[in-house]
Amino acid sequence: MTRVLTGLAAGFCLLAGAPAWAQDKASDKKAPEKKVGVLQQAIGDPDDLTITGTLRMRYETLANQFRPGLDENSDILVIRAILAAQYKAGPVRLVGELFDARAYSTDRNGSAGTGEVNAMELVQAYVGFDLDDALGKGSATSLDIGRFTMDLGSRRLVSRNNFRNTVNAFAGARVHYRGANKGTVTAFYTLPLMREPTDKEAILHNDVEWDRESFDLTFWGGFTSQPLGARTTLEAYFYGLEERDSPGRLTRNRHLYTPGVRLFSQPVAGRWDYELEGAYQFGKVRDGVTETAEKRGVSAYTLHAELGYQFASDWSPRIALEYDRASGDRRGGRYGRFDNLYGSRRSDFGPTSTFGALGRTNISSLGARLEVAPDKRWDGFLHYSANWLDSASDSFATTGVRDPAGQSGHFAGHQIEARARYWLVPDMLRVDMGGAVLINGRFLDDAPNANGFGDPAFGYVELTANF
Repeated sequence: MTRVLTGLAAGFCLLAGAPAWAQDKASDKKAPEKKVGVLQQAIGDPDDLTITGTLRMRYETLANQFRPGLDENSDILVIRAILAAQYKAGPVRLVGELFDARAYSTDRNGSAGTGEVNAMELVQAYVGFDLDDALGKGSATSLDIGRFTMDLGSRRLVSRNNFRNTVNAFAGARVHYRGANKGTVTAFYTLPLMREPTDKEAILHNDVEWDRESFDLTFWGGFTSQPLGARTTLEAYFYGLEERDSPGRLTRNRHLYTPGVRLFSQPVAGRWDYELEGAYQFGKVRDGVTETAEKRGVSAYTLHAELGYQFASDWSPRIALEYDRASGDRRGGRYGRFDNLYGSRRSDFGPTSTFGALGRTNISSLGARLEVAPDKRWDGFLHYSANWLDSASDSFATTGVRDPAGQSGHFAGHQIEARARYWLVPDMLRVDMGGAVLINGRFLDDAPNANGFGDPAFGYVELTANF
């Protein structure tokens, strides 16, 4: 316990000291020019071949675990190495990206899983075709076939994860079109990669197993983005997820269809900005993974609303009021728990990895955020949110804590989060430190399967090197 709290305190002390540290460097206001990486330099920086590499190491510590049945305290070292290459010959691109995500911990009853470990995996390996203005003057069209990652829109439903040690990847085909007016359309049909290994012992040993894809799990859809002015953009999308049982893998046979829309304006100094996004989910899902489990129709939703203001000052401070809601399941009737698909939740709900108590399902969250960026070498933010359950009888967010009788109330608790990042060597070496505290409300204290350890506290220190 002492070791865990000491690590947590150290992370917060470093975070608290970051502003003074950055002020010492405040005289360097001019942004450093982006340099060619050392790997690219090593091969002579040819025009047709690009090679990049990244090594990231992060120490995490968690006190007062919230997940039922796990140890009270844990710490872990997660390491991610990435080697990416692209060869371009005329309109043809060959792209490959090797991920080596590993975790080291002595906590055998911790939460480490496929979100932390995916050793020696080729997450991207595709052939791309650049068709330039084949579909109209001033337009650009591309076709990618193979394994790839995706970021679409706000990344809330489809993303290439960043804070998490492993990423979502897909095998299939993707078409992207950008018109002369800067509007875009993306369409895709994919088989999501199922990360391996999944058993605890193999994960703890960082065993190397090739991720697999199958037509038993497909993900497809379309996304469009259209500018409405200098700052305002309208996005719309429709995603389909279809799965079925396969040998050795029982599922809930999800058949989920998710239309959504997003309207937002870019933050500008001295101006208000906003973001509104909503999505509805329908289809069918089984109540469990057995073949005899009841099939239920799905009716679920999520929404995000944000209003911000960026001040015109050297620190570029921005304040924002945020609200997030995602439906939970209620007894009887249609299945109401929103499925986050392949989205990222770090930007709205705090650090994930071995923390990640909050997520886009069965939650109603009201928060405020302060962001600062004194110069191009460092930035930071402070975020607070109050969090309730949408459904008192469903599991709260991503905690696994539940009261099936719905007698533990709706209020889950307050979360306070802070982060600071600083470029030790511009564009090459960056330190990231932060933490979060979840102050339990009645539900997280009183639910039947709550651990009863107290308020969860999480801290981390991360170092990233780009080559």
